[in-house]
Amino acid sequence: MRHAVLGAGGIGGLIGASLAQQGDQVTLLLRPETLPQHPPYLRLEGPFGNFQAPVRTDAKLREPVDVLWVTVKAYQLVTALRAVPRNGPRIVTVVPLLNGIDHVALLRRSFNHESVVPGTIAVESERVAHGHIIQRSPVARLALSATGERQLEGVAALLRRAGFSCEFQADEKTMLWSKLAFLAPFALATTAGNKNKQEIFADPVWRARLELTVREVCAVAAGEGAIVDQLKMQAMIEGLPATMRSSMQKDVSAGRIPEIDAIGGPIVRAGRIHGVDVPTTRELIARIEDRLRR
Repeated sequence: MRHAVLGAGGIGGLIGASLAQQGDQVTLLLRPETLPQHPPYLRLEGPFGNFQAPVRTDAKLREPVDVLWVTVKAYQLVTALRAVPRNGPRIVTVVPLLNGIDHVALLRRSFNHESVVPGTIAVESERVAHGHIIQRSPVARLALSATGERQLEGVAALLRRAGFSCEFQADEKTMLWSKLAFLAPFALATTAGNKNKQEIFADPVWRARLELTVREVCAVAAGEGAIVDQLKMQAMIEGLPATMRSSMQKDVSAGRIPEIDAIGGPIVRAGRIHGVDVPTTRELIARIEDRLRR
């Protein structure tokens, strides 16, 4: 199969390297200014193996593809889509693996509605140099909307063979809000407090903030029609490695733009629509914004 990856960072690089190693054709869609710097391969280090797989690189999609993987930061999405011409080559399926919720509607407005198959991924993977990806977590859990099971069944089999766990989920809203209910409390708390997981849980005040945020996200998710288990989310966060930091925390510490609106924004906005107050979520967002100003 032929794949294009829009966003060759930690997630896109991991997906692209895994598929290329299995023999599929992978094209990385890169910003024009980074195109000359990127090697014609992806190098992956981690639990799935240490290998180098050949890939193509381009600044624009020029050939039909079976799957377009969209893995950019949420705030980069509109600009990044310029690499995919509206009346350009045929794309059978679009799989976004972005943080948050709002990107799904945007992509369905940009592409054929039925071709967009939302997904979520749980993995710690980082690009340390152009074409060099390090997977730091022992597992990579990929969930895809069951609307794409027919056309993505073969892709899922390849990714399972590479080491991913991969499943199709019938309840798209629950899939997306479950990811946010896990991600947002951890990302917002660790970034606002500039603490890793162990430090958050060792501090009663910060642990309470994290758990209150979980409760708020689950309440908002229920208003959206999703079924998210609060205790399960808390247990999943508690089971994270002691020294783990969120990618948002790493972005703020490195002076990069964090995905505050993609991760915290949907909770605040949907809470307002459904009359669910989210004071702790708003407090953590305000603390992060204050950190950025300082």
